[in-house]
Amino acid sequence: MDHVVSSMFRGITRDRDRGDPLIATASAGHSELAVKRFLKFTFPYIAVHLSCLFVLTVGFSWFALIVSILVYLTRGIGITGFYHRKFSHHAFQTGRVVQFVGAWLGASAAQGGPLWWVAHHRRHHKVSDEQGDLHSPLVEGFGISHHGWLARSNADPTHVKDVEDLARYPELCWLDRNAWIPILSTAFGLLFAGIAIGRLFPWTGTNGPQLVIWAFFLNTVLLWHVTFAVNSVCHRWGKRHHETTDDSRNNWLIGVMALGEGWHNNHHRFPGTSRHGFKRSQVDFTHLVIRTLARVGLARDLHPVPARLWLSSKPSRWTI
Repeated sequence: MDHVVSSMFRGITRDRDRGDPLIATASAGHSELAVKRFLKFTFPYIAVHLSCLFVLTVGFSWFALIVSILVYLTRGIGITGFYHRKFSHHAFQTGRVVQFVGAWLGASAAQGGPLWWVAHHRRHHKVSDEQGDLHSPLVEGFGISHHGWLARSNADPTHVKDVEDLARYPELCWLDRNAWIPILSTAFGLLFAGIAIGRLFPWTGTNGPQLVIWAFFLNTVLLWHVTFAVNSVCHRWGKRHHETTDDSRNNWLIGVMALGEGWHNNHHRFPGTSRHGFKRSQVDFTHLVIRTLARVGLARDLHPVPARLWLSSKPSRWTI
């Protein structure tokens, strides 16, 4: 995912065109803000990546791999289904309990609180691939659009005016302020579960450290970069099935790995639908989950794809 190691260190990499530090300098006279930004972004980002190296010591088990896949899908739905499609675009509705559970899962993916995430995403749609779009590869370059933008000061604020519809829910505001709680709950939950499962069911071949490395650290890094790729890769490589004012593209690989989010050109053409795959071959795992929630009464008012935008000659009942 265009992982440029130097771009993670403050004061080492700079935007050549704009002269802004990607990460605040660590000189003797740096401000208190620079220290806070180092602790908030740079240190955790590097630490989580480096923690993945422990996979060489904890070993492998099929049980840990299966759990990691399940955790990836669960946290991924928190981002794709709730942070993105529900909160950002109101593509479907749920009750407040389901809404909070979805927000908790999204926060557990360590991509910020729900209000912060949604506010930045809505701003992206307003100025996509234009000046002011923090993660446009056309404006900022691939590395910045992928992950470097997170280290800039203008990535910090939560623009509450852009998420007033969400700010009226006290539980979402609490979660936005305390997004670290789902993260640590997931990590320690996996650690203690691995310890217990390893002792009670030794045939699984797992243990606490192994489960937390595979299902939390490796999982988190993969989910980070797949999410970031929607901003970077899907505005650079892929097919443009629709004319839009930006350079969004449908990328099949990101479509699969990002649980349907890689059909990005479709999304920018019609952001409000609960389904991002505009033909049957465009697999959209997130939409399947949303449909399942609707069938059991946990979701409603799913917004279908307009029939005029459907890309296949074979009709679907998920169009209007």
